[in-house]
Amino acid sequence: MNLSNGYLIIPIIFMIKPNSLRLLYLNFGHFTNHMLMLIFAKAAFSAGIDFGFGKDGAYAEMIPYGIPSLVLFGACAPLAALGADHWNRNGMLTVFFIGIGLSSILTGFAQSLLQIGFGLAFIGVFASIYHPVGIAMVIEGGGKVGWRLGMNGVWGNMGVAAAPLVTGLTIAQFDWRLAFIIPGSVSILFGLGYLSFVRSVSAGRTPEANRQEKELVGFAPGWKRALVSLALVTAAGGFVFGAMTFLIPRLFDVRMQGISEDLAVTGTLAALIYAVAAFAQLVVGRAIDKRNIKTVLIFIAAGQPLFLSLMAMQTDYTLFAVSLLAMGFVFGQIPITDALLSQYVPDQWRTKVLSIKFMINLVIGAFALMTARYLLSTGAGFETVMRVIAIAACFIVGAAILLPKRHDPSKIAI
Repeated sequence: MNLSNGYLIIPIIFMIKPNSLRLLYLNFGHFTNHMLMLIFAKAAFSAGIDFGFGKDGAYAEMIPYGIPSLVLFGACAPLAALGADHWNRNGMLTVFFIGIGLSSILTGFAQSLLQIGFGLAFIGVFASIYHPVGIAMVIEGGGKVGWRLGMNGVWGNMGVAAAPLVTGLTIAQFDWRLAFIIPGSVSILFGLGYLSFVRSVSAGRTPEANRQEKELVGFAPGWKRALVSLALVTAAGGFVFGAMTFLIPRLFDVRMQGISEDLAVTGTLAALIYAVAAFAQLVVGRAIDKRNIKTVLIFIAAGQPLFLSLMAMQTDYTLFAVSLLAMGFVFGQIPITDALLSQYVPDQWRTKVLSIKFMINLVIGAFALMTARYLLSTGAGFETVMRVIAIAACFIVGAAILLPKRHDPSKIAI
């Protein structure tokens, strides 16, 4: 066994075919992206205590230091797309793995609030690479795009699930600093593994497109209306997703005290929500490969305001059950928007359009955090916050109705 085959870093994937191994790296990249971006959501309270804030205000006072990271996560996406188009996608993915890993380690060694802010900001910069580059690579080659996007989405949401679980357990056993340092080190190892892998195969090679997918060349008919709908879904969905992936760990800390006051327990429950709900993407991915994408989107969109509003009134086990349903619909939307893009936008434009999509999504997500912080700081409480999120979800339904109806969901633009 030698390092040039790219398998030493991850022995479990030895002998996997190149295309499957490539997809596995892409999926793990999505996992890493979301996990490292959300460590702070669980570590913020403990870090705030460590830096001298009182228990009543530590979480609210630390939230602003995470906002630049979320803004840069979206704002730098067009630069990542530009780098991929003028260099290559494999190179940018390697930079992502190593850069986000180093940034996470630096955050763990921060000795001041300013250093935490800068460390988190750099995490956001490198995290911005994955979605416009990685998702475009997942879409390449046509075929069952919905299923691949669904699987990739599950890996991403496993990262969302792992963040509160691993962070909570690490804080309980050690401290908040190692919660950044350990995952950052793992990301660097995967970056070195991916670099070895792409050197062992044809660098920059992509799967061949299926012949049937060549029936559509360039932007598909109705693409302008589709992109308007996509922009609206992205904006409203970004508000909901950004708020829910950040707030649920703390919401469970506050509203599940009848179950446990242990951060590790509530972190585990939050992780379980994210993990189980993530598999909704496989069901949705399969559905959009076989059915009209507009119908699927309307159904998924309609469930979000219903269950999000119900969350506002629940505690303990009832809150857990309703949260699971709500996040199933929230996460189920993820592969739909990317599959929608694959149906209307040709490959040479996908990194650019994806970068704009994620810039909108994540900047709005940062705005959702600022809104939540403002409401919490005024004493409004999580009940009001959840109702505001539910109202935002109503706009997703309207955007879904605006989407044109495609007659053949199996074809993609190439």
